[in-house]
Amino acid sequence: MLYLIASINKTEVLYLSYSLEILPSLLHGAVTTLEVFALVLIFSIPLGILIAFAMQLKWKPLNWFIHIYIWVMRGTPLLLQLIFIYYVLPSVGIRLDRLPAALIAFTLNYAAYFAEIFRGGIDTIPKGQYEAAKVLKFTPGATIRDIVLPQVTKIVLPSVFNEIMSLVKDTSLVYALGISDLILASRTAANRDASLVPMFLAGAIYLIVIGIVTLVAKRIEKKFSYYK
Repeated sequence: MLYLIASINKTEVLYLSYSLEILPSLLHGAVTTLEVFALVLIFSIPLGILIAFAMQLKWKPLNWFIHIYIWVMRGTPLLLQLIFIYYVLPSVGIRLDRLPAALIAFTLNYAAYFAEIFRGGIDTIPKGQYEAAKVLKFTPGATIRDIVLPQVTKIVLPSVFNEIMSLVKDTSLVYALGISDLILASRTAANRDASLVPMFLAGAIYLIVIGIVTLVAKRIEKKFSYYK
């Protein structure tokens, strides 16, 4: 019995020691993952908002272009878009490094989803509010900033944060371009050491990030809860 307990304790110590040994490389990969996540958010949300408002214009060529763009981005896998931008575009003379290619693919993809989310929010605003803003001599910019956006933000927050959580997980696709992210670091360690521990640790890190995003989402939604 004592021998069994000693063996279990020794195994636990070995797993802990191994986990601490590979953790720095996983955290280094996690930093890259978080960089991609943050940069895509910074670029894709404003772009999605701009596209959503552009869809309100009555210029048919622009509307057709936006609808085709959204159809392509939402209708094809993100992995295929990554491969197209990094591997196919060089054949027509457009060469991009791994990280810029990933950022462009992710930004264009998620901007399409955010555009549809914000478009749905904009469409829920009664037309009478725009007319009231004109009567009160609001400029178009002031109408959007002070009347439309606060209401739209409140409406779309749950959907936006749902997409943000999806983005956290989708960042794992950048390993397909050879970027040293969390998944690539964990797979390298797992293949080298013939162990599943790196994959479990990577999963734990993703869960922690998702947990943080969830807490932030709840705080922000609570902040906007006054706006009924």
